[in-house]
Amino acid sequence: MSGSTFGNLFSITTWGESHGRGIGVVIDGCPAGIPLTEEYIQQELNRRKPGQSRFTTPRKENDLVEILSGVFEGKTTGTPISLMVRNEQQRSGDYSEIAGYYRPGHADYTYDVKYGFRDYRGGGRASGRETIGRVAAGAVAKKLLEGLGIKVLAYASSIADIQMESFDETEIENNPFRIPDSAAAEKIAALVNTCMAEHDSSGGIVECRITGVPAGLGDPVFEKLDANLAKAVMSIGAVKGVEIGDGFAAAKARGFANNDSFCMENGMISKKTNHAGGILGGISDGDTILLRAAFKPTPSILRTQQTVSKNGQEIDVQIRGRHDPLIVPRAVPVVEAMCALVLADALLSNMTARFDNIVKFYS
Repeated sequence: MSGSTFGNLFSITTWGESHGRGIGVVIDGCPAGIPLTEEYIQQELNRRKPGQSRFTTPRKENDLVEILSGVFEGKTTGTPISLMVRNEQQRSGDYSEIAGYYRPGHADYTYDVKYGFRDYRGGGRASGRETIGRVAAGAVAKKLLEGLGIKVLAYASSIADIQMESFDETEIENNPFRIPDSAAAEKIAALVNTCMAEHDSSGGIVECRITGVPAGLGDPVFEKLDANLAKAVMSIGAVKGVEIGDGFAAAKARGFANNDSFCMENGMISKKTNHAGGILGGISDGDTILLRAAFKPTPSILRTQQTVSKNGQEIDVQIRGRHDPLIVPRAVPVVEAMCALVLADALLSNMTARFDNIVKFYS
């Protein structure tokens, strides 16, 4: 299976399956000298792990990370960093019956068509547990970005049709939905309780704000910064759409209203608005990068659904096991991780964009 590696200079390769012995990631191209500990990476993984509230899967996993290589005396060495999390609570028997049919909304059918064989234990590589490697690698990328004053902040902006109406950053980690609006969180709790009672699930939108990004990151054709961000976030299993800046709303606007007028602010070139979401022509413009990702409802639900068995028989099924009625809150750190990885790669790539920068580095 190809396609498990992401990035050019700052690259990652994730490995492992949901019900295998463990899951992890190898990071290549990380500069030497960045302070890094297991405790720092663990903080990010704790935001992603299951069992955080009654609104997430009851699967209990500590998701404890181990640094196997690439770090010595608390700093990166410049060699490949290998990180591993052992699976502790596999219950593969929960999935034994699905070996004979295709779950609606899952990758079961497409895996069989492509490979003629699939790991049905929780979805194998298509499982949400694959994102452990992404979040662990993203923690390393975020550490690099922190040293440059760049902050990546994601949160739920809406669940189903309930949208945030105010923004309080301190509220993000203060409710189980990671939405920066306490009033919206109360409405969402009632909604998700109804979904759970009806053996159903819900989707939502994760928004990400990236501040402190210098102008000039990205390239104007196939390596556009917005294109790479979109690919990174679309590679997260449950994401069905990505927009940057005004996104699809720009299609309804007129040019004069959509254009961001330039101005001078404190002796620096700035913009009066940010409809572009911090990226123009595929290159960062120095403003806040604003991205939104649409997550579909969790497809594993207990309600009776129609499907087809591997031998072509139409059947009704109820998907059992331990599943999230709402994946959005646990997806927040995954979106942050993928955005951080793109920016880390873009920063390293940008160092060779201008000859004067090369001269400055080697002189």
